[in-house]
Amino acid sequence: MASTRRTFLTASAASAAALLLNQSETNNQMKNIFVHHVYFWLKNPDSKTDMAKLKEGLEKLSKVKTIRQFHIGKPADTNREVIDRSYAISWLALFDNKANQDSYQTDPIHLDFVKECSGLWNKVTVYDSIDA
Repeated sequence: MASTRRTFLTASAASAAALLLNQSETNNQMKNIFVHHVYFWLKNPDSKTDMAKLKEGLEKLSKVKTIRQFHIGKPADTNREVIDRSYAISWLALFDNKANQDSYQTDPIHLDFVKECSGLWNKVTVYDSIDA
């Protein structure tokens, strides 16, 4: 049993070290980037079809070459006074710099997305941020 416990503890320590290393790498990757976070409110918030069309449009949008990483999300099941869960879907895009984000704004893929999907939403809020 001691051998099994020792093996478990050794494996656990190795796993914890790997997680810490990965976290450290992630923290370094989050430096010197341009963050573009967009929240969409659908005209028809209960329409699964409209939600699917918007998600499909965002997946096409992810093909813009200057996007480093992206995330398509929906409100998490969290409830605190400071949390706004009123949006339908969010789009997070990370860029290496402002110039790449500026290029994204005029990229034909982005312009097509706006043309094809803007009829689905009644409100959009954008939060852009850089390192503090």
